[in-house]
Amino acid sequence: MDVVFEDFRKAYGEGDGYGLSMTLCPIPPNDQPDRFPNFYRSTNFQHVQKDFKYRILHDAASPFKLPIEEGNGWVEVYFTYWKAIGEILNAEASNEKASWVKVYEAWKDMTNALLRGYTNCGFEAWTVPCLYMAGKYLRVFAIKADDAAGTSTASVKTFQEDDFNPEGEKNEKLEDAARILNKIFTTCLSDRAPLEESRKWGIYNIINLLFKTYFRLNSISLSKNILNAIQAYRGDMPTLDAFPKSHQVTFKYYVGVINFLEERYEDAEKHLTEAWLLCHKDSIKNKELILTYLIPCHLLTTHTLPSLALLEPYPRLQKLFLPLSRCIKKGDLSGFDAALVAGENEFTKRRIYLTLERGRDIALRNLLRKVFIAGGFEEAKDPSAAPVRRTRIPVAEFGAAISLGSQEVMEMDEVECLIANMIYKNLMKGYIARERGIVVLSKGGAFPGTGV
Repeated sequence: MDVVFEDFRKAYGEGDGYGLSMTLCPIPPNDQPDRFPNFYRSTNFQHVQKDFKYRILHDAASPFKLPIEEGNGWVEVYFTYWKAIGEILNAEASNEKASWVKVYEAWKDMTNALLRGYTNCGFEAWTVPCLYMAGKYLRVFAIKADDAAGTSTASVKTFQEDDFNPEGEKNEKLEDAARILNKIFTTCLSDRAPLEESRKWGIYNIINLLFKTYFRLNSISLSKNILNAIQAYRGDMPTLDAFPKSHQVTFKYYVGVINFLEERYEDAEKHLTEAWLLCHKDSIKNKELILTYLIPCHLLTTHTLPSLALLEPYPRLQKLFLPLSRCIKKGDLSGFDAALVAGENEFTKRRIYLTLERGRDIALRNLLRKVFIAGGFEEAKDPSAAPVRRTRIPVAEFGAAISLGSQEVMEMDEVECLIANMIYKNLMKGYIARERGIVVLSKGGAFPGTGV
């Protein structure tokens, strides 16, 4: 017990919010493996509140004196934390999955006690990192509880590796955790104190936890409610760039992904690029997550492919994107289709399949461009004039290339339909002269953005 409250007094006396939050961490420090057993066994249910009240409010060793109301609030927080530690120790010792449901409920009690401290007991804004700690592990324990109760369709390991849960249906505890996190969000957002001492400084950390939870629940639309609330309070909040970079990067990443899923690719590209530029150079996993969506965005908005140098630090992304990139560059339609099928499970899991599927248009554009270049130049009437490429290409030539590239025989009507679609999407400039069976291409940029 002593070490916990020594850490509490030290952090509180220094106004160290992150240090204070570590006294509520459910994972012991590496150099204190016996911290939790010693803490839990140092008292019992009959005396715990009395013992904690003495440590927080009346201990002569304390260098400061807390107001009674605030002190009682912290007594309640550490009492519920003590109970949660007991459930964690029991779950780890028994190795029974059902014990994690009790851990979640105990941790929820602690989180609610902490919330009451801010609303009823005058907890100061610098202690907000305690809410980060409570919210973070509320989510983790909810996942474990759902897995233990059999109401989650995916394991905790999968959850930790991936925010999306494409097969998720029933996540009773995680849904409950989302409601508690929303209360924390409201507690921070509605604080009317001056900005320099406002709980609003904790808002983006909590928003990011909510985003992760909503994504896990396949309730991404609920994220829009959070964004709308932020927009409504914008005039009363610090600007995003005033928050820690870690908060900014995660927020911009999720906003980018939300825009991506709603097919607003230019907005998605903007937010994801900002997240990429702010991300720490050594955060390989985070950069990989950002690139998972930024690469498909670039493919659609600028028709650019990832370079080998960009993908070199990310073996998983190389496996996913290099086969597609090579086929797009070569105009290999059948190879593109095969690569899309090979990565279908991962593409679907990350919700990028439909976006990447549109990359086939770029592969087709590159194939048709090769036909255009292979057609050579028109016969020069003036030897001194610059050579002009042949711009009247028989539909049959394009058809032969498409049939060869896709390894499927195509009727001319189908070929004309594909070419018309390319012209409509501004991937080609020209028109189809059906009566003559030719495609008349623009002399000034037949394939926009490709240099020909």
